[in-house]
Amino acid sequence: MAGSMRPAGDYRTSYQTDRTIFPTRGSAIVCVIAVVALCVLPMQFGAKPLVASYWLALIIQIAYYGIAALGLNILVGFTGQISLGHSAFFGFGAFMSAYLSGRHGVPVALSIPAAGIATGLLGVIVGLPAGRLKGLYLAIATLASQFVLQDFFSRATWFTGGASGANAPSFSLFGFALSGDRSYYYVVLFYLVVMYVFAANLMRTRDGRAMVALRDHYLSAEVMGINLTYYRILAFGISSFYAGVGGALMAHYIGFVSAEAFDLLLSINFLAMVIIGGLGSVMGSLMGAVFILFLPEFMQGIVRMVQGMGLGQGASFTDGLAYLKEMAIGLAIVLFLLFEPEGLAARWRKIKSYWKLYPFSY
Repeated sequence: MAGSMRPAGDYRTSYQTDRTIFPTRGSAIVCVIAVVALCVLPMQFGAKPLVASYWLALIIQIAYYGIAALGLNILVGFTGQISLGHSAFFGFGAFMSAYLSGRHGVPVALSIPAAGIATGLLGVIVGLPAGRLKGLYLAIATLASQFVLQDFFSRATWFTGGASGANAPSFSLFGFALSGDRSYYYVVLFYLVVMYVFAANLMRTRDGRAMVALRDHYLSAEVMGINLTYYRILAFGISSFYAGVGGALMAHYIGFVSAEAFDLLLSINFLAMVIIGGLGSVMGSLMGAVFILFLPEFMQGIVRMVQGMGLGQGASFTDGLAYLKEMAIGLAIVLFLLFEPEGLAARWRKIKSYWKLYPFSY
């Protein structure tokens, strides 16, 4: 009888069990089912697709923005650094992939990871001075990199096309073009799964634990022998690599890259994804991307409902809608900081814990 009894609670006896990706077999099964379900979404059953093209395009956007947001979370959430120039690295990856594939004939399948590597090297260069800064000074340094790269995008016509922008060729593999939403979806999904699995494994390694130690208490980490400058620069490089891959995926999906798309507002949106999803959470980055990209759709649905009731008509109401959408993101950040500072990922963990302990409240 005693041998068949299972211990109550959640016991961790080693680093391996503490940092495992799937704490239970059930969580691993759920993850596999989720990936299989995502693979089924673009398929057609008969003449009718399972998911409309509009929503499929939105899911593709969530994927490449989610990859970039995860890179920022590695820097901000796991390492405790701050960056206000993430959209500039996102744009650099987009332009680099378009430059390699469009002007030098590099296959798109190779130009996307190459753009990520090039952006990662750029992040290391930016991280060299930032590696010795923290707090407000680091925020100002990364903000300066945002404006420097924006100016570079508008002036370097040989690289970005200047004001005219740059064309990005369609993705093709072994002679098969994967340009439509239902084909390119699988390319983005592949990168999404690979990048998230890599990040989850990174946090289990010695380097990942060193980054977390740097975030929690950098003086104690330094006393333990952790090289603060090295890991700060490494975090910038990894974060920029993720941003570059996400930007490259976006470039070849849209087919055109323009410098105006990578402004400071996009950097704020990336920060919003990280804050709302949950600082220091791999899956929270994707949750934040889903929230931020679905928020305008939710606001649009409310507006349509109000208009259907005959309460919102006229040009003034339409103009106010654009401001309302922008205000909704800022309001969401404030509300999450006040009432849910740990983000959606923490709330999801609390919900799972509640049902795990139900009907007990402790």
